[in-house]
Amino acid sequence: MKTRIPAAALATWALTRTLLLLCVFKVVVVPGPDVTSDVSVIYQGWYDVLRTGTFPLDDVTWQYPPAAAVAILSPALLPFLSYPAAFFLLAFLADAVVLLMLLHVTERRGMARRGLWVWVAGLPLLGQTVYARYDVMVAAVAVAALLAAARHPKAAGVVAAVGAMLKVWPALLLLGVRRGRATREAWGAAALTAGGVAVTFAIAMPGAFAFLTFQRDRGTEVESLGSLVFHVARRFGWSGTVQLNYGSVEFLGPYVDVVSALAQGLTVAACGWLVLWRLRARAWQPATLADAALTAVLLFTTTSRVISPQYMLWLVALAAVCLLFRDSRMVLPVWFVLAATLVTFLEFPVWFAHVVASDSLGVTLLLLRNGLLVAATLTACHRLWRATVTEPRRAAHPALPPQPSRATLGDATSPSPPS
Repeated sequence: MKTRIPAAALATWALTRTLLLLCVFKVVVVPGPDVTSDVSVIYQGWYDVLRTGTFPLDDVTWQYPPAAAVAILSPALLPFLSYPAAFFLLAFLADAVVLLMLLHVTERRGMARRGLWVWVAGLPLLGQTVYARYDVMVAAVAVAALLAAARHPKAAGVVAAVGAMLKVWPALLLLGVRRGRATREAWGAAALTAGGVAVTFAIAMPGAFAFLTFQRDRGTEVESLGSLVFHVARRFGWSGTVQLNYGSVEFLGPYVDVVSALAQGLTVAACGWLVLWRLRARAWQPATLADAALTAVLLFTTTSRVISPQYMLWLVALAAVCLLFRDSRMVLPVWFVLAATLVTFLEFPVWFAHVVASDSLGVTLLLLRNGLLVAATLTACHRLWRATVTEPRRAAHPALPPQPSRATLGDATSPSPPS
């Protein structure tokens, strides 16, 4: 039975997105650096190179998989507009596509509206960065892949692979696919699609995989978890500097390579935990795929040497899909993500100068934002493991001593029995 379309959600979306458009078109000016310069300078520069049939081989800021060229070239669809204006409108349309997908599943499939609200109210917490990066286009692809997975694993694999060739992280979306035939279909389709796209770009355009070298040489960005070491060390005479390096503001100097290596080690450890979870998981609920995707992307975001503001957009998109499912265990992690998104807007762009200066306000903002990300990551890991490993094992062996239970703020449902 069809339900009434949520007018409040649509009105909120329209008002907040109008404000975002006013910000990127500079009708409303937000304090801090101009976040739209990435589009008007960097993206447009790449656009001019890509139109010649090659990737920006001499530009170390090009750090994206080959299909990213499609996103950068997309403003050509609106030749009657300037490059920045066309890009902003296409980003807005990608946002609208996500809204329509979420509306469809809530009204036609009876899924929870709280997921719709996460996207409607959560995304604008990041500010105008939403429309000044191509990540919102990648997010639309990721949402489509997750929503397709339950009924069409092969299609989900194809779409996730396209997303991964746009910006890598959607490769994590299929980690939680139910074992067996669904995994074979989804992973097989993803591998074939990714391989086909990679070969096509490698043949058609020189330098399709130069981004791998540029990514390898990145350091510790000033907003990352590891950067907190140097923000504090600067107060005690650390001799390093803060500079624009490889397209982001990074710390350069003594021990930066050590902290960067430790961050990479944490990422490897996160990968190991995800493999272990996949091997130990014993039960799949409808929400497991989305919950696992959010957990995986949280792990890789939090341990990254670079936590750019637009990374929060990925997390909001996955959080919205998670909360469409009434049996999702991610309610508390989602609240942490939304809070971290708001703090991210405050540290960039509003008070980014304080972050770069490592003063008290800047360090406090980073401690709060990164602390919220760590809390989201740890609680997501714990809840995913408990829902798919611990509880099914105890249900299968009732003689085992019961696990102490605590009422946890934000739980939407009681633990579900194994399927």
